[in-house]
Amino acid sequence: MPAYAFDGVVPVVDPTAFVHETASLIGDVVIGPGCYIGPFASLRGDFGRILVGEGSNVQDSCVVHAFPGADAVLDPGSHVGHGAVLHGCRIGSYALIGIGATVLDGAVIGEDALLGAGAVVTAGTVIPPGTTALGTPARVVGPLDEQAREWKRNGVRIYQELARRSRESLVRADPLRAVERGRRRTTWAADAATPLHRRRAEGRS
Repeated sequence: MPAYAFDGVVPVVDPTAFVHETASLIGDVVIGPGCYIGPFASLRGDFGRILVGEGSNVQDSCVVHAFPGADAVLDPGSHVGHGAVLHGCRIGSYALIGIGATVLDGAVIGEDALLGAGAVVTAGTVIPPGTTALGTPARVVGPLDEQAREWKRNGVRIYQELARRSRESLVRADPLRAVERGRRRTTWAADAATPLHRRRAEGRS
């Protein structure tokens, strides 16, 4: 992975974490045990400190940054969807930041909260624990039900497993020129992570 010291401060990556080789870590970044940092994620600790707690995931093309003297903190088990931007905020344990969401300086996303895709949490806003927030600017629309809470926590577990499997089996490969007969699939159970809308439609717990 590209990792860069800045002003003499070197990123820290726990040996049980997985950081994709295209992700970029700069300066005061600390990645905890069992974390997954996806392709093209940028964690830039040249102003403030970035702390990614144990078992968290920061997915593809996310950006994490902060103003000078401030921190961007992901508590253990944080779940940050593709293309999200986090700036000088705090993400509580098992909170889910939806795809393409933005969380700005001084905002706090409470433990087990769900922030919808594309939402924007304005500076200083607090999203209470266990709630769902949607929109631009993000507004709390209600409590998170138990089905959504368990679905969300399962997502964290899946990414923790992905971190382990990526450390063990992800390797560079030349692409094939054609699809081979009987092409195998990756070895995940088909129901390992079902989209929440489908789970609700099927009446599954």
